[in-house]
Parts: sequence; C-alpha cells; structure tokens
Amino acid sequence: MDKSNSKPKDKIRIQFVCLGNICRSPLAEGVFRKKVEEAGLADIFEIRSSGTSDWHVGEGADTRMAETAERHGVSLKNHAARQFRKEDLEQFDHILVMDKDNLNDVLYLDTEDRYGSKVRLFREFDPSPDCFQVPDPYYGGPDGFENVYLIVERTAENLLQVLIRTYNLEVEQNS
Repeated sequence: MDKSNSKPKDKIRIQFVCLGNICRSPLAEGVFRKKVEEAGLADIFEIRSSGTSDWHVGEGADTRMAETAERHGVSLKNHAARQFRKEDLEQFDHILVMDKDNLNDVLYLDTEDRYGSKVRLFREFDPSPDCFQVPDPYYGGPDGFENVYLIVERTAENLLQVLIRTYNLEVEQNS
C-alpha cells in the first residue's frame, strides 16, 4: 500500500475479485465490510466485489458460502454477482484478487499497463499466506467453505489494519 500518510479526500474504494463472484469475493466483501463497520469507518470505505467471468451475473452468493458466513455473523443476503469491468481498474484504489488466475484476468484488461500497482493478491495481507491464493471451495465440501472463511477473516483483519496505518485513519473506540 503505497499511499501518502494523510486522510483520504474521497472514499477508499476497494474491490475483491474471484472467478464467479458467488463464493470467495462476496465473502471477502462481507467480512471486510463488517470489520470496517465495527471500526466505525463505514463512511470512509466503498467496498465491492466482482468476478472475472460472467457465469453468475445477477445471482446471489452460493448458498453454502452464505450459510458459512451467516454462522460467523456475516450476511451475504443482498449480494448480486457482477462481472469485473475494465473501468473498475480506474475507479477503485485497491483491487484484491483471490488467486493467480484472477490476477492474470484482471491485469489482462489493463491494456495500457497503468493500474497494475492497484491489483494484488488478497492473501498478500494474510499473516499466514501459504501459496498466496484463496482456494475455490465451489466443488468441495463444507470444510472447504469453512477453511475459506478462516483465511478471509484473518486476511481482512490484517488488510484493515494496514489501511488504517496507510491512511492514518482514526478508529472508533468501543466502550
């Protein structure tokens, strides 16, 4: 995060990206949004998610991911899948992708090589990054969804802490 150490003039715009925008990226959006709200920073961030494919555009989150999220107090009920667009490269400050295929697909749209510094693997912010990719739980069982939740939870927490430091944000203290 190579931003000046001053408060943002506009909202900090973050987008999470996976393949279909029904499992990993909506979860990351929901978990990060909850963390931002708990920190009293909801008015500072704009948080979105998308997928590199158009397979699920308009659909809700995968029911297995939604159920996993719900068990942890995160709602994905209002999610509607959307496809990542070339314009998103300019409009968002931070584009965090779930795996290397998503990284390649997003960077492919950067035909003038102007936005690559905004696009990063989400797990670059994971304190235990393993292979730096969030595994796709779509074809697996319940354990895969829970594993993805745990990865997203700790990575979103660390991401928020990095952004708080980067932008010198004041966190609301809970009494």
